Order: sequence, then structure tokens, then C-alpha cells
Amino acid sequence: MSRKERIYEFMQQKDYLPLRLEELVAVLDVPLEDIGLLEEILNELIQEGKIIQTKKKRFAPVESVGLITGRFQGHERGFGFVLAEPTDLFIPADAQMGALHGDLVLAKVTKASGKREGEIVKILEHTNHIVIGTFEQFKNHGFLIPDDKRISKDIYLAKSDQAEAKDGQKVVVEITEFHNSKRNPEGKIIEVLGYPSEHDTFIRSALRRFGIRDTFSENVTNSPIPSVVSETELQNRKDFRNKLVLTIDGDDAKDFDDAISLEKNEDGTYLLGVHIADVSHYVTPDSPLDKEAYQRGTSVYLVDRVIPMLPENLSNGICSLKPNVDRLTLSIEMTIDQKGTVKEYNIVPAVIHSKYRMTYHNVTKTLEDPDYHEYDHLRKHFHLMEELAEILRRKRIRRGSLDFDFPEAKILLDKKGKPTSIEKYEITISNHIIEEFMLLANETVAEHVFWLGVPLMYRVHETPTSEKMEQFAKMAKHFGYSLKGAADPHPRALQEILNACKGKREERILSTMMLRSLMKAEYKGENLGHFGLAAKFYCHFTSPIRRYPDLIVHRVLKELLKGNMSEYRKEYWKKFIDNAAGQCSETERNAEEIEREIDDIKKAEYMQQFIGDSFEGTISSITSFGMFVELDNTVEGLVRLISLEQDDFRYIEEQMMLLGYRTGKTYRIGDVVQVRLIDAKPALRQIDFVIEEEEKSEN
Repeated sequence: MSRKERIYEFMQQKDYLPLRLEELVAVLDVPLEDIGLLEEILNELIQEGKIIQTKKKRFAPVESVGLITGRFQGHERGFGFVLAEPTDLFIPADAQMGALHGDLVLAKVTKASGKREGEIVKILEHTNHIVIGTFEQFKNHGFLIPDDKRISKDIYLAKSDQAEAKDGQKVVVEITEFHNSKRNPEGKIIEVLGYPSEHDTFIRSALRRFGIRDTFSENVTNSPIPSVVSETELQNRKDFRNKLVLTIDGDDAKDFDDAISLEKNEDGTYLLGVHIADVSHYVTPDSPLDKEAYQRGTSVYLVDRVIPMLPENLSNGICSLKPNVDRLTLSIEMTIDQKGTVKEYNIVPAVIHSKYRMTYHNVTKTLEDPDYHEYDHLRKHFHLMEELAEILRRKRIRRGSLDFDFPEAKILLDKKGKPTSIEKYEITISNHIIEEFMLLANETVAEHVFWLGVPLMYRVHETPTSEKMEQFAKMAKHFGYSLKGAADPHPRALQEILNACKGKREERILSTMMLRSLMKAEYKGENLGHFGLAAKFYCHFTSPIRRYPDLIVHRVLKELLKGNMSEYRKEYWKKFIDNAAGQCSETERNAEEIEREIDDIKKAEYMQQFIGDSFEGTISSITSFGMFVELDNTVEGLVRLISLEQDDFRYIEEQMMLLGYRTGKTYRIGDVVQVRLIDAKPALRQIDFVIEEEEKSEN
């Protein structure tokens, strides 16, 4: 425990009374030469919002004087919340002291009964120093209208701070003055992104807002990276170059993390090799490449581009497991019996020479189309892969692994970036083959390291709370399904419901509500298991080109293989992983959010050409303000409650439905409805429908 932690723990004791500096010096027996250090620690605790110095110069924990520390979450309507335990604190618009969304604040509770309410008394840390939005120009000044509607205040821009931006353009603004109360923050334009009508503008705006850079600094791009594997690099590596090793990826993939080899032994067991790019050989700790990869955390896959975690000469070059060239790997060979149990395994640094670059499309076609002959010589091999994958899948499902079936979108663009079509992304047998092999490798590696007592970056999916599970059980019961052990169910019990409702009207609502009831998977240094996979041990090992957690796992494994894992190194890895887990989880969330945002923009842009047209869709979600309807191509739009004018519709939360009080008409998730598109706004990522039958009945 650090000195700061000990001091804070001392102040949190029940019998602690607020003390002055000189009193703390005496009570804590602080040497004269360390008084300055004590003052620094106290100031740090104040800045972190953990303690406060009263008007009488006494130091006390904030909670002891009725204050709360938390992040301010703004709302486009002006009010906001301080996110804190046990419940969030509502902050009216006139009680925010100029706080912006994301700021770390100190708040006072003004109403404790019922819905907790409060006011912000101090801003501890401003988060939004850079804001993206639309420039509005006036005669002698201008304003930035933030894209993030949770920032409810516009940013004032003096004429000298407008960088020749034109009215209506998207710009990047640096806030130069944060003001409290009624004054708007002030800033200056540091980058002009372009007009919203230009294809790249929305994407560049989103990248800037999430702090994602689409270029690398010179010290990263200039890092010396070999283009071929040398003979000296092959020492102490297992040689798989004579084996039938191949990759199976999407048609557009260039960064091949993983390759597969598979044989069937005479005793009926399978010898599966999962060969993963040895990125850690090229990206060494604390190098410019490593620091950049750590900050990025993950590659970001947008509709028209990839923002890689590593520069192209690595991600698409020497690390990518291309065919017909030698590549370094960290490989795991597993002997698997007919029940899908791993009987033996071996993790080794290796070298491979991939024989084929296969795609999901041509593998599936080889397996399913007898008239497709391009890979006839591999057909038997692919069927062996299919055979093993099915054994592994059946075992995984039997133990309770959850298998959701939500469609993904594939958005096609023309050369100018305009969306030309939106299709459902087809998940094929070859996708499932690779998924099962990667899942098994990840589980095996996680369990291997766990039993050695060595720290590891785990991919955890915690058990859902009993409260959420009991709420879901009530919903399921309404449709005639019983959840075994509702307060603390085994994932198998949830999978049984998914199986039972498959293909039925209520499948969508039950799948949606089940997913919302689960925790979000994240990275942690503690093995908490993976509820969704019903796995006791799980990590990410198979994608080090595009995920930093996998790179950490590789480094730990290689230290173990070299016999270098001393107690000192274990302590180092524990601290490093504990710190890195939050960073990796946050960058993953950012990547998912921006990917979803760009998809929504392109979907709205695509649908603009169909305004006025009618479509058949399925209700995908019900809220207090309306219902979302999803079309067959995965496009989702909102039918607002106020547009349902033929009855007084009310939101029945317990049953997730809209009920017409006069007619008894209901709308539920999974209902098929006819809708008409009335608006599509890419800038707002918004698509608006009306129910076609409602409109017809008005005429």
C-alpha cells in the first residue's frame, strides 16, 4: 500500500475527526523533512476529489461533509447527472457551475429522498479540451455547436480564433477558457474538417472526437522493421514449414493474425495447430511502436477503411501470415479427442510457411457446392475442419455457452464513398470453423497460465446481477418460459430459453432482453471467468496484430517459455496488467462506438433516397418515446410515440410493449409492421418512420 493510500485510509476511519496540517504531522509522526511531501499528497487527494479542506483548514473525506465525487454526464436537454454510488445524482441545468459532459466534479446533495438531486460545487478536472462540431458564423463572432449533444453549451469563438472556417463547416475547437454559471466556454479553431456533404468529413469528425489518429508519427513509421524473416531468427523455433498451414479470413482482409493446421491421428484424435503472428518479436516493450500500440489499444474497422493499431509495414507486412513466405508465430498444438477434450497441448515459438490464403467464401463454397472445383484437392481437409469444429461447438453449447443470432450489416460504397447497398453479413460454416478453433486456443492458453500462478490479461464476462436476471425471468415468464435458478442462473439455463424460442415470434424480444441483462465483457488482471461462453478460463491470444491485450498475453507466454518468470517479474506483470486492463477496455469501447456511429451515418445516408417509400420491418425495441423498427437489411429507424395518433398509446415497461388504451392495440418487439420512411439525417444518425396503417386510417 502506498503512502497516499495509507493516509486516505486513515482519514476514512469511523473515529477520524478533521485535522489541520500540523495535527496530521503530529498524529502520523511525519518527519520534518517529509512535511512538504505530506502537503503534496493532501493536494493530490483534493484534486482527485477524495478529500476536502474546510474553511477552517481541516482535511476531511468528502463523504463525511455530505459531498459526492463523480463524473458529470450531460444531457442534450440541459440537465445532467453526477455518476456516483449508490445512485446517480440529478443535476438541474442551473446547478452545474459550468461543468461540461465528462468533467470530474464535486457535488452537494440538496434532495436525498426519492430521486436524489444536487448541485455541483467544484469542478476538479475538465475533460473536453478538444470539441468537434459545426461552425456557426455571425458578424463579429461565431459559435461551435458540439456534435456531442451531451455538451449542452455552445463554444464562443472570437473572430480572430476562427481560422478562416466557413459557416456550416465541421471544425475542431480547443477550449481556451472554461467559465462557470451562465457564460459559454471560449475556444479557438485548430482544424477545419470540411462541409458535412463531403464524404470524409463525418468520418474525420468522429475520429477526432474519439481521439483516434489515422496517421502514425515519424518515430513510429521510421522504426526499423524487416521485410523478410532471416535465418538467425529461426533459432529455437519449431519448424512447421512442411505442414499444410493455411489462413481463412474475409475477402478484404490483409492483416492475417492466425493460420491453421489440422491432422487426424491413427487413434481418432485430432492434432490442431493454431499459429498466431509473433508480433511481440517485432514490437518490443517501451519502444515507440509499443507505446503507440498501447495508446491505440485496438485496430478500428470502419466501413471504408481500417485504422490499424500497428503501422502497415507490420500489420500488413512482416507480421501478416501471408502465403508462400516464412513467418514467425507463437503456436499452440492441441491433441483433441472425439468429445472435444484437449488431451495434450504444446505452446512454442515457431516458423510457418502458409500454403494458401483462403477466404470464408471459397472455403464455404468448397464445402457446400459440389460443382465448385477450384479447391477440390483441399475439400477433404476442409471437411475434417468442419468435423472437428462441430464437435467443439456441440461441447461448448452443452456446457451452456450462449449463442445469439443478431444480424450484422455489410455496407457497400462507391468510389466517392457513397453507400450503394446494405446487406446482411452472412455467417457461414467457415466462419464457425475459425471461431471454434480460436475460442479453444484462447481458453487453453488462459487455463495454462492460470495454473502456473502467473498474472495474465484475462477476457472476463462477469456473472449478471441477480436483480437483472430476476427482471429477465419475469419477462420470460410472461411468454411462457421458465428460467431455472433465476436469481443466479447457469448460462445453460439461458441457452435453453434461446433454444426453446428459436424461430418463434418472441425470439427477438427474449434475445434482446437477455443480452441487455448481461454484463459487458472487459479486460481484467483477475480471472473471473466468461459467463457468456460458460468458460472458467478465457483470454485473448489470437489477434495480436489488432488487439493490445493479445500482445500482452504473448509476452507473458514467451517469458514463461524462456524460464524468466521470477517473483519480481510476476509482480511487474501484475501491476502492468492491472493498469493496462482499463486502457484496453476503454479503447475497445471507443472503437465499437465509432464503428457503430459511422455505420449509422452511412445507413441514414443510404436511406435518404427512399424517403416516402414503404417497407416491411420488425419491431426491434420499445421505449417510452416510441419503437424502433428494423428492416431486413439491418437498417433501424424510430417510430415516435407522438406519431401514433389513432389511439392513446402508453408504454408498459414490465411487458416491453405499447398499449392503446381505447382500442387495446398493442405493439411488441418481434411484431412485423408496415412503415413509411419520412426522414433520414446522417448528421444526427437518425432515421424516422411512421406506421403506414396509422397514416392510411387518417385519410
